[in-house]
Amino acid sequence: MASTARLAEIAALLGEPARAAMMQALMDGRALTAGELAQAGGITPQTASAHLARLTQAGLLAMERQGRHRYHRLAGTEVARLLESLMALAEAPARPAIRTGPREAALRHARTCYDHLAGRMGVALADALVARGHLELDHDAGRLTEAGAAHLLALGVETAPGGRLLCRPCLDWSERRPHLAGRLGAALCRHCLERGWLRRVPGSRAVRASPEGARLMRDAFGLDWA
Repeated sequence: MASTARLAEIAALLGEPARAAMMQALMDGRALTAGELAQAGGITPQTASAHLARLTQAGLLAMERQGRHRYHRLAGTEVARLLESLMALAEAPARPAIRTGPREAALRHARTCYDHLAGRMGVALADALVARGHLELDHDAGRLTEAGAAHLLALGVETAPGGRLLCRPCLDWSERRPHLAGRLGAALCRHCLERGWLRRVPGSRAVRASPEGARLMRDAFGLDWA
């Protein structure tokens, strides 16, 4: 069981607005420099470096060196899951509804949640897999059926080996219903991005389908990208 001190430490680290903003900027699974994260947090690079050091020391971030640069990323899927849960809680209607702009609309439609697909289309993908008998999901776990495994194999979707669960539901902060996480969720998202079915929106976690990708995803998963 987590100690009270450790729980309080994580809560305090994530409770600072600039640190929270930098953590959110890493939710698309990519690694960013201190300068890029400083811009996301609206702070100076020097202040960002101090924040990043604390987050790394606490085990929430990991740092990688590449040449002269240092890149920061979320320490793992559990950190991403924690952030997604906090975002769902923060989105709860505790105040009058605010009309969102185009950027928020794009994020709600389709985005990456660390390494898997989220938003309305992420939820629709999970629903489509269940409806076709390819996936079984309950409140905390998932199982790929034989038919589902055969279908994904035919599509060329490969799940990387590892200690993570093959699939599990992840509560979507904007839809309030589960999208698909785990190694299977990551494999599907990676497949769609590598094949060019989906494309990242620059400067955002949002993704959009290419015209050909929308057709192929409809054929492969019965997913209407409208």
